[in-house]
Amino acid sequence: MRFWKFQRWMVLALVLILMLPVANVQAKSSKPPITITLDGNPVASDVAPYIIPKVYVTMVPLGVISEGLGANVNWEQTTKTVTINQNGSSMSLTNGKKTAQVNGADVALDASVQIKNGRIMVPLRFIGENLGLQVLWNQTAQNIALISGAYIPDPAVPGNGGGQQAKDLRGAWISTVTNLDWPTAKSYGKIDQQKQEFTAMLDKLQAIGINAVFVQVRPAGDALYPSDLVPWSKYLTGTQGTDPGYDPLGFMIEEAHKRGMQFHAWFNPFRASMDSATSKLAANHVAIEHPDWIVKSNNQLIIDPGLPEARQHVIDVIMEVVNKYDIDGVHLDDYFYPTSGTFNDDAAFAAYNTAGLSKADWRRGNINDFVERLGQSIHAAKPAVSFGISPFGVWRNKAKDSTGSDTNAGITAYDSYYADVRTWIQNRWIDYVAPQIYWSMSFKNAQYDKLVDWWSHEVAGTGVDLYVGHAAYKLGTSEAGWQSAQEIINQLKYNAQHDEVKGSIFFRAANLINNPLGLVPALTAFYQQ
Repeated sequence: MRFWKFQRWMVLALVLILMLPVANVQAKSSKPPITITLDGNPVASDVAPYIIPKVYVTMVPLGVISEGLGANVNWEQTTKTVTINQNGSSMSLTNGKKTAQVNGADVALDASVQIKNGRIMVPLRFIGENLGLQVLWNQTAQNIALISGAYIPDPAVPGNGGGQQAKDLRGAWISTVTNLDWPTAKSYGKIDQQKQEFTAMLDKLQAIGINAVFVQVRPAGDALYPSDLVPWSKYLTGTQGTDPGYDPLGFMIEEAHKRGMQFHAWFNPFRASMDSATSKLAANHVAIEHPDWIVKSNNQLIIDPGLPEARQHVIDVIMEVVNKYDIDGVHLDDYFYPTSGTFNDDAAFAAYNTAGLSKADWRRGNINDFVERLGQSIHAAKPAVSFGISPFGVWRNKAKDSTGSDTNAGITAYDSYYADVRTWIQNRWIDYVAPQIYWSMSFKNAQYDKLVDWWSHEVAGTGVDLYVGHAAYKLGTSEAGWQSAQEIINQLKYNAQHDEVKGSIFFRAANLINNPLGLVPALTAFYQQ
């Protein structure tokens, strides 16, 4: 009897083991298939779209492009090349080739044509965007929404980026200095190309879930808008002072607001030039008109914050934008005094240190005066415009100040940049603070979670909002903690534990769009929860 009982148990065990793969298959197949819509209408696909692992590119059969999108498609079997034409746009993709031809120019590809079971499969996002469509991915619904320029989507529909519905701020810095994010150097003097680059960037950011952009409109004593006070930026045409033929700032604000995104004008207040040469500066550049305001430091030209008339000049420049444009906010970065090298402001110190302060306290007083008066000017002109600053992520180390953070940073906002952020917060000279907490949870000298705790405590009860600056640019580097995109997700989850944290800003736009370590689908999924 015992033998037969044992045999029966063995048979049952074998049956269960044999059923496991079937159960596994059923579990895997329970994930909904990828669907596609064009302007809210379903697009039929006789073969299920699929995503290429790691590069996160959605592949669709060629019929989706020809029948669903109405493009003219030709497949050349001998060269294994597909050519797609629509509305004057032409592109060619070849199986196995890492670049595509778009209107005669080579463009890099994450994935090209694939031939699967005799079917021609093509990358939907690349083709859709080059046909002028906005491509939005909804991870939860497994849906790709294609939006044409003439279509106004319902903001309540999931998958439209989530920016309009989000209560928290989800921002991205867009750097223009040295053409880091926008515009590209190859677009110098090309109005249509610069506009297309910017709108494509906005669409990609919004698809991730970003609902606010912080655009650098004053990279170095110049302007990305027509100004009566400072010259046109060279990052628009290649030559400082040259009119690009349109108003980039007006265009950018309009495009951001079309998408329900906030537009914050980002100013670098005191940097006059990225190098110390003056031969290529425009005649109305501050270093030419007021050389006595300029200090050379680290091979750059800096406007001396110790001079009251120089501080007022910077305030006037910022207020020109506040008064002329429908911006949502004024944003300053942390470039006040340089943190390394020498900064010879002895003459200003001798002339204006009437209170007999140490040079460090006098410098902090200069920045305090600037911040207070700028905030007063903004709020007097347009009370609804928010004013915020993004300081270095460590105010002071606890070893130097018992009220500082439990960190061991080599430089600090208070001692190195002369940025007395605590005073700005306590006096409510600013509406928000966005510390650049550019370290991971496992970086012991400046641990992310400890710094979020410190800044949350610092703003508690003050009425000043806290946005956290995140280092998307560090993903994939060798610094501790940046070997997985999950680091950013873990940081966002930690932020959610603090009521004081009202949002996040990512540095910088290209580092989001380029999808380091698969950040884009991870961040999109997080924001769509």
